[in-house]
Amino acid sequence: MAMTMTQKILAAHAGLEEVTAGQLIMADLDGVLGNDITTPVAIQEFEKAGFDSVYNKEKINVVLDHFVPNKDIKAAKQSKTCRDFCHKHSIKNFFDVGKMGIEHALLPEQGIVTAGDCIIGADSHTCTYGALGAFSTGVGSTDMAAGMATGKAWFKVPEAIQVVLKGKLSPFVSGKDVILHLIGLIGVDGALYRSLEFCGEGISSLSMDDRLCICNMAIEAGAKNGIFPVDDITIQYMEGRSQRPWKVYEADDDASYVKTIEIDLSSLEPTVSYPHLPENTHLAKEGKNIKIDQVVIGSCTNGRLEDMEAAYQILHGKKVAPDVRVIIIPATMAIYKECLRRGYTESFIDAGCVVSTPTCGPCLGGHMGILAENERCVSTTNRNFVGRMGDISSEVYLASPYTAAASALTGTITDPREV
Repeated sequence: MAMTMTQKILAAHAGLEEVTAGQLIMADLDGVLGNDITTPVAIQEFEKAGFDSVYNKEKINVVLDHFVPNKDIKAAKQSKTCRDFCHKHSIKNFFDVGKMGIEHALLPEQGIVTAGDCIIGADSHTCTYGALGAFSTGVGSTDMAAGMATGKAWFKVPEAIQVVLKGKLSPFVSGKDVILHLIGLIGVDGALYRSLEFCGEGISSLSMDDRLCICNMAIEAGAKNGIFPVDDITIQYMEGRSQRPWKVYEADDDASYVKTIEIDLSSLEPTVSYPHLPENTHLAKEGKNIKIDQVVIGSCTNGRLEDMEAAYQILHGKKVAPDVRVIIIPATMAIYKECLRRGYTESFIDAGCVVSTPTCGPCLGGHMGILAENERCVSTTNRNFVGRMGDISSEVYLASPYTAAASALTGTITDPREV
């Protein structure tokens, strides 16, 4: 039977020759992930169930990233719970302050996830790793607990939507604009419990950072996962980085898709999602009259080195608008260091920005940039729900690093091609 890429990975990890959409399977896991918010709940369930050991200390990954450095006593206790558990069970991949990064940037960077993997994480944006040709999806903390103990998880095999990419992105247009455009087309539930499977000659023009960004936001269309085929760009990224051998799976030519969507990359323009849903998309050039108070460039969506480079291209030698606060957050310590080496950090500070240690911080309204009543923020994060970044009357506009940086200079939503 013909299968999609996702279905082939799930079949292999379930020990089956084939699977079909809707089938319930139990699959072996190559990795289990949690952060400082979700892991303490998983630990509580793990211990309540009577488990006293993890299935593989090298396949459990705990990253302190949401409220670190700790913002208050509760956050400190959550981190301590994670720290104590990881020490007790000799967890290899535990990332504390000084080594931490935003989880979905850190794991690919460290080579912890690789092509052909089956990964679960107690964070909805675990779908990021599909950029490497892996099946990865977010789960609840209870499933994380079971995964840590048994190395297995139940799945319903998803149907798939095929997204055919053609052409090549224009200057100042990035992977963020691709995924915002797609979500604008199909809506926040347009891929509900389906796999978004990307293909087409346009993929070759997308960098790994573009692909990681696109898969990161697959969940914002309701998708179970997003996934890219493994090509030379993927292999170049994994070589010298991957901690384990990878395996390449390819969709059958006659695989079944519930829908096929074609996107001409060359036709895309800088795009912004207005409040309060990612599907509420508009062209950046339409936002000239929308005054903003804050810009955030970072997160598991757009805190990678290419994102820092994009911000630098726009901000270098210029000053941000006097009434705009600009917060830039490199996603990992390695990216942070590279920004220092390249002079990005000094340029950001000279432009009037603040540069933070890696943290999720403002993305979820946690810390490092909370909005007051009626304030507006252009952000490179992934969600703009009501109250997502602060007061319930505040507004979040999702954009690429190019667009966010351009908006920082003008004080209004701005097309980066116009600065």
